[in-house]
Amino acid sequence: MKTAERIDTPAVTASRPVRPTGRSLVRIGPWVAVPVRRRTAIAAAVTLLLLLGAAVATLSLGRLGIDPADLPSALMGEATGKNAFVLNRLRGPRLVVAIATGAAFGLSGALFQSVTRNPLGSPDVIGLGAGSGAGAAAAALFFPDVVPVPVGALLGAVIAMAVVYFSTGSGFRNPGRLVVAGIGVAAMSTALTQYVVYAVERDKASALTAYINGSLAARSWEDATTIWLVLLVCLPLAALLARPLSIVEMGDDLSTGLGARPARTATAAVSLSIVLSAGAVSVAGPIAFVSLTAPQIAKRVTRGGGPHLVMSTLLGALLLVLADLTAQQLPLFDNLPVGLYTMAVGGAYLGYLLLREWKRPA
Repeated sequence: MKTAERIDTPAVTASRPVRPTGRSLVRIGPWVAVPVRRRTAIAAAVTLLLLLGAAVATLSLGRLGIDPADLPSALMGEATGKNAFVLNRLRGPRLVVAIATGAAFGLSGALFQSVTRNPLGSPDVIGLGAGSGAGAAAAALFFPDVVPVPVGALLGAVIAMAVVYFSTGSGFRNPGRLVVAGIGVAAMSTALTQYVVYAVERDKASALTAYINGSLAARSWEDATTIWLVLLVCLPLAALLARPLSIVEMGDDLSTGLGARPARTATAAVSLSIVLSAGAVSVAGPIAFVSLTAPQIAKRVTRGGGPHLVMSTLLGALLLVLADLTAQQLPLFDNLPVGLYTMAVGGAYLGYLLLREWKRPA
């Protein structure tokens, strides 16, 4: 009777090289260590430098600009005469509002796109911008001396989001219903806005049109305080959502198994996105496409997974400051609302996406 012979084979060890993850640990105190991708850190540093350069150009270029040599002393509170007027009244508040408003729009878009897993998703898609425009128009026509236009815009955004919330039947938890309801609300809001622009007097219609397209002209330090308070309150909340959002992007089934609670995370992210957008709209009007393009640029720059909250915030600020710098310094289109420039950037981005789709094999 033959017995089975046992042959012992040596274990084969894989000799594949271990790829570096590209992550480093940034330690905050003895107990906190935050993983940071080196590429993301470099991209964030470059974006900050570009933002600083755009800010200096905003304050110094043009006939009324502050001489770069005088800029440090002016920022330290030693500005006098023309420099004091430019810094404290003309360009300083406008620049500070632009930075915070762009950051709020960029972060808002990153939160929304992460939840919907849709590269074309943004708060504009669900009617927030159109609702704020309708609120501003209604305030200008029906309550011209009672409700300020920015307050009307904020109320319009809140009402539009309330309609979207209740019309979906599931709040903000279902991205598909959210987009469909938002398109309907946006269409009705746009119709109301167009009626008001047609009905009001020419001078009022011109000012209202500039606000509806998004404008940073004649901003004040009160506007800057408003949007920075909104941003500073929302930034820590967004940081708390960063890890759950990264898990939710893997899919509902897997994220549920990992304990991420996708429905609750989606509701929290969309709600925070709406608060950020509403705060930005209240001080600058419904500036379009910043919340759409900033997260997509961040994704392509970092080439990594996740919601890209930090890079989207920085790129949103950079995009809006550059757009406002162009609006101030380009003589061919003097005094145009900054929202028209961001629309041009957004249109170019959508054209780029369309060309990419055409080049893909069928």
